[in-house]
Amino acid sequence: MTKTKTAKETYSVATEIVLPNDTNALGNLAGGRLLHWMDMVAAIASNRLCRRVVVTASVNNVSFNEPIRLGSIVTLEAKVSRSFNTSMEVYIDVFVEDSATGVRKKHNEAIYTFVAVDQNGCPLPVPQLVPESDEEKKRYESALRRRQLSLILAGKMKPEDATELKALFVK
Repeated sequence: MTKTKTAKETYSVATEIVLPNDTNALGNLAGGRLLHWMDMVAAIASNRLCRRVVVTASVNNVSFNEPIRLGSIVTLEAKVSRSFNTSMEVYIDVFVEDSATGVRKKHNEAIYTFVAVDQNGCPLPVPQLVPESDEEKKRYESALRRRQLSLILAGKMKPEDATELKALFVK
């Protein structure tokens, strides 16, 4: 297994059209359907980093910033933002394309965590990720803070041990 990969190597994209079966009573894309699409594109990005079976460990953040209407063309772009020992944080950006003009606008985003597992469901180590672009570096650095916060909230880390979080508040 490769020891390091770039975020670019984990890039996954999916394009969908919002059909009547995908909508809620208001004619908007149902949140659960969008979560499913995000889970699929993020799983592919995770697999591209480790080339192992991956499972969703958590949905850390989802922003439903704007509704997505029936008939919209939706593009989901996912990249691993950081890898840890056995887990990977994946950032998903959701764009809606105007079918008449081709103009894309970001509507939603999410952050998922995946874990690589063996045939028995036991966690496996994953390669380290090397960020390249400024955006990848920003997401890479903030991933550690998000992870520390999650570990504190789960009772798996003491707040005083969260060095990256403390650095935000202590000068």
